[in-house]
Amino acid sequence: MRRFVAIGLSSTLMLQAVPLMAAPVMSGARGGVQTAVATGAINGTAQSSAGQTLPNYTVQVRNLKTGQLAGTTTSNAAGSFSFAGLSPADYVVEVVNEAGGIVGSSSAIVVAAGATVTVTVSAAAAAIAPEAAGGISRALVVTTIAAAAGIAGVVVVARNNASSSR
Repeated sequence: MRRFVAIGLSSTLMLQAVPLMAAPVMSGARGGVQTAVATGAINGTAQSSAGQTLPNYTVQVRNLKTGQLAGTTTSNAAGSFSFAGLSPADYVVEVVNEAGGIVGSSSAIVVAAGATVTVTVSAAAAAIAPEAAGGISRALVVTTIAAAAGIAGVVVVARNNASSSR
């Protein structure tokens, strides 16, 4: 009888330990087990400084740590845009005019895994129409990224790209 009780107890202990040994790997790909990396999203509206929506404008999202673009889209008829599948990080959303100049920029946006952040990006009224100088793109990008990253003492050098015939 003792033998049956001992076998029963040892079998019970083994059955309880099996799920622990078969648990999937939590990160990366090991042993053929793939785990999904949780991503976030940014939804928003592009508008002028007067509050008018900006339809059909290029909107881009930039990773503040790397400075690289993480996505580009076009605002719809209501000025709305969306970026999905963003890795958790700090981002800035930029509105771009027809000449390729950045005319509006958000403050730093923290995207967490599984979260959706909503933002409104306002563009300066004077910068919405393409200007001869190409808008405010480089200076705005550098100062926005530097400010969001907490870098002080940034110097922005601008040059006029006038043609040699002038």
